[in-house]
Amino acid sequence: MGKLIKLTAKDGVTIGAYEAVPAGETRGGLVVLQEIFGVNRHIRNVADDFATQGYHVIAPALFDRAEPDVELGYSGEDAARGVAIRAKVKLEQSLADIAAAVEAAKPAGRVGIVGYCWGGTLAFAAAQHVEGLAAAVGYYGSGIAALPPEQLRCPVMLHFGDRDKSIPLADVEKIRRAHPDITIHIYPADHGFNCTDRPSYDPASATLARQRTLEFFAQYI
Repeated sequence: MGKLIKLTAKDGVTIGAYEAVPAGETRGGLVVLQEIFGVNRHIRNVADDFATQGYHVIAPALFDRAEPDVELGYSGEDAARGVAIRAKVKLEQSLADIAAAVEAAKPAGRVGIVGYCWGGTLAFAAAQHVEGLAAAVGYYGSGIAALPPEQLRCPVMLHFGDRDKSIPLADVEKIRRAHPDITIHIYPADHGFNCTDRPSYDPASATLARQRTLEFFAQYI
């Protein structure tokens, strides 16, 4: 369904992206943000799925500034490599690339953003700093609690698993206190519960989170 395209950020850096276009009527635009494993098969599948729901999807390759064309699996070695590459990418660079993806999605109408793992944290940061977003959804973003409690530019929904050792429920409560207006859902699941390629995949939680996400985007996009 999708194809590879190029995006150019305001600082002149060009990165890759995966674009998935709906076959029928377009509801709006959507930016999909990767985990620490690159724009791999899972992220492309997520993008394709949102396209079937009417969204013109752009999934920027946020590792391209540090290392182009990264596509990792979910082994321990791949995870360690993903962490190492992520450490080379600064937040402001990722936000610039996300802003470029938002611009690319704007011709489709109002634009939302959804991110997973590292991308969940970035989706929240984008809701604070990137112009032009109508709604943001973050799945198990372990860095959200550490972000400065700056004002959000759009409505936000967050999904967490109560078995996720990387995100204590105390962190979730910290987020809730700092941003009482956002919607937070907690599932009986582990980190990565939405990813069909992970051992932690939880079909019931993933299905419910997807339903809630689609309803949220339908409300704002």
